[in-house]
Amino acid sequence: MSEPGGGRRERILGLLVGHGAGGFGTKRLCQVCAEATGTSGAGLMLMGAEVPHGSLCTTNKMSDLIEQLQYAMGEGPCIDAYHQDRPVLEPDLDRPRTPRWLAFAPPAIEAGVRAVFGFPLQVGAVRLGALNLCRDRPGPLSDDQHANALVMAEVAAQAILVLQTGAPPDKLAPALEAGADFHYVVHQAAGMVAAQLEVSVGQALVRLRAYAFGNDRPLTEVAKDVVDKKLRFDPASGENDPVP
Repeated sequence: MSEPGGGRRERILGLLVGHGAGGFGTKRLCQVCAEATGTSGAGLMLMGAEVPHGSLCTTNKMSDLIEQLQYAMGEGPCIDAYHQDRPVLEPDLDRPRTPRWLAFAPPAIEAGVRAVFGFPLQVGAVRLGALNLCRDRPGPLSDDQHANALVMAEVAAQAILVLQTGAPPDKLAPALEAGADFHYVVHQAAGMVAAQLEVSVGQALVRLRAYAFGNDRPLTEVAKDVVDKKLRFDPASGENDPVP
């Protein structure tokens, strides 16, 4: 018999607060995401209207890679779950029914990822990002795992808001920033490229990703070149010009 929703929530909250009286942080939050859903790894990505802010936490190398790839490529289960406002499930990344994520999937598969699942993080009308779950073997989530993931995404979203309580509106609380990877150099570079090309920050980030992918370079490395003024984007042609 399926566990009632209230029972799931109580059990997950028990896992979250049951390891020490000093409260919980993002590391424990991610660990419980994986534990409650029985997956190989979990990550929480914060996102905004145009661009992802970055990874709040991950549980292991596999989940960290998934978060990094999604940010660098601009595609993947978390990106889709956030924008489509629904769970995005890929039980067989190597042999999907419908091919997608053509930039994200190959390096994820090479790293041993076989299934990925994204669940939106939201409280009411407020959308915060997405919960990412990954597994090292193909196959769908069971009904119980899927139900646990839905409750876990709700609990995680509420926990993020609790941890953010009291922080200035334009800054993350220390409890959220500790251990996070928000790619500040990429955001800075996107702002500079947006000014150079007179486009939105979201469009500028797309251009940065395209340049990095086309030149087989890490996104953060390209962003650093922009910030260091070794690379700029020409507003006339829209092409990128190395600075002499």
